[in-house]
Amino acid sequence: MQASVSPLSTPLPPQFTTRSNSNLRLCGLRKEAFGFRSVSQFQNRGSHWTSVVSRKPRRRRQLVFSASATVADNGSVPLTTFDYDLVIIGAGVGGHGAALHAVEKGLKTAIIEGDIMGGTCVNRGCVPSKALLAVSGRMRELQDEHHMKALGLQIAAAAYDRQAVADHANNLASKIRGNLTNSLKALGVDILTGFGTIVGPQKVKYGKVGLSDNVVTAKDIIIATGSVPFVPKGIEVDGKTVITSDHALKLEFIPDWIAIVGSGYIGLEFSDVYTALGSEVTFIEALDQLMPGFDPEIGKLAQRVLINPRKIDYHTGVFASKITPAKDGKPVIIELIDAKTKEPKDTVEVDAALIATGRAPFTKGLGLENINVETQRGFVPVDERMRVIDADGNLVPHLYCIGDANGKLMLAHAASAQGISVVEQLTGKDHVLNHLSIPAACFTHPEISMVGLTEPQAREKAEREGFEISIAKTSFKANTKALAENEGEGLAKLIYRPDNGEILGVHIFGMHAADLIHEASNAIALGTRVQDIKFAVHAHPTLSEVLDELYKLAKVNPHATKPLNEPVAV
Repeated sequence: MQASVSPLSTPLPPQFTTRSNSNLRLCGLRKEAFGFRSVSQFQNRGSHWTSVVSRKPRRRRQLVFSASATVADNGSVPLTTFDYDLVIIGAGVGGHGAALHAVEKGLKTAIIEGDIMGGTCVNRGCVPSKALLAVSGRMRELQDEHHMKALGLQIAAAAYDRQAVADHANNLASKIRGNLTNSLKALGVDILTGFGTIVGPQKVKYGKVGLSDNVVTAKDIIIATGSVPFVPKGIEVDGKTVITSDHALKLEFIPDWIAIVGSGYIGLEFSDVYTALGSEVTFIEALDQLMPGFDPEIGKLAQRVLINPRKIDYHTGVFASKITPAKDGKPVIIELIDAKTKEPKDTVEVDAALIATGRAPFTKGLGLENINVETQRGFVPVDERMRVIDADGNLVPHLYCIGDANGKLMLAHAASAQGISVVEQLTGKDHVLNHLSIPAACFTHPEISMVGLTEPQAREKAEREGFEISIAKTSFKANTKALAENEGEGLAKLIYRPDNGEILGVHIFGMHAADLIHEASNAIALGTRVQDIKFAVHAHPTLSEVLDELYKLAKVNPHATKPLNEPVAV
């Protein structure tokens, strides 16, 4: 499942700090990917500001080994000189974040990319999908006659130009991709073109098909190769009538009726796009309920708002055992079987089918066998510090893996946060990322966001560890700003420990939920307790008061003195 949200903000060193937007992110991307530059990149010459590239002088890294370290752990003779301090394989959001942080820390850095800069998020994921969702949001609002009349507005029938909508998504991806590439070059990161393969300890080869390979050495290596759409067996993807999210983002046609296999983040977002543009949608979900990854209470409300009133029907508890593309005048044929008994259940005929069954790690061809590493269901095994673990259970020296390739949390901004965490370790500061503090969001209309545990997960943890949990809830209908926008449909939910005020999870369904969640995610990351954050002041009237109300509704033991546990790496 994918979703795109801003990552935890990471303070920058003084030379990269400004009074405005110094930590701007989008989908985990640094501000440089959007063409912004820091004050330190400009010199004042008279009355004019001239752009300059500010960087530390770089030298080849000299290492001195003791006599006991003359042979590396796997038997190879260690290198005493490296081409780079850090080589990153993969230039997606995770690789980009790691590279920029490495430069800030003074590391000579190279990034290897065999496809196109920006990876899945920029080219086939977070970025273009948000462009399409921006269009669907405008269309949905313009088509809501009741909503418009409530605001005193009269709007003629809304229409759209499919190609112009597709161009908007493509142009946005191209712009972000170009800015991302330029930001790396401007900061002195070497971009090495070709597919990267690990050939031995601290050694990587790269090159294009049909051309000779180049070999570089590095003190440390980060794998950041991301993921690709997962297509179950029995499904034939032709890229036209049976498609993945990669194809759907091109918006080459709008089917009258499309089946979406999977009702997670990807499926929900595309249902929002397609229904806004006039399609009928049929969800096919293997589990017994739609939106299985969400908090059940939030999922139930979201289904009432996002599914039931729209031209959407669904089949739950079934697998799409076979999907045949449309051809020779025949529609797409989907054969359904019972998810438990595997008995044939139904056949669905539609104009198109979108496979939104999640993503699979892209780790083939990395040369992991050269360093005795075996993937697990395609994922590279790592510990809580993203250090790669070999087939014998030992840590592989100087090798790390971040993002979708390690499977810890398949979100773009999680990859970036993991990359930054690794660089912190490489430069002498131990850092363990608390994945329970990383937020996620689904950009439907209204939006869904979450951080931490769902209620069932929290109850399971409480029973296992011997404590109680409490729930606080508030409605968007009690928020002045939401009512002013005529967007009162929404719910915010807080899961916490009444004995010490620890925030276990926050879930939001409503207008701008994806933006509101970060106050809660930062509170979890910093270990802030409910009884402390309830004194924070929120501007009135704003949507942020939804969270203000949520905190104030929480009832914590007034004599609570038990300190919070240290964040656990998961």
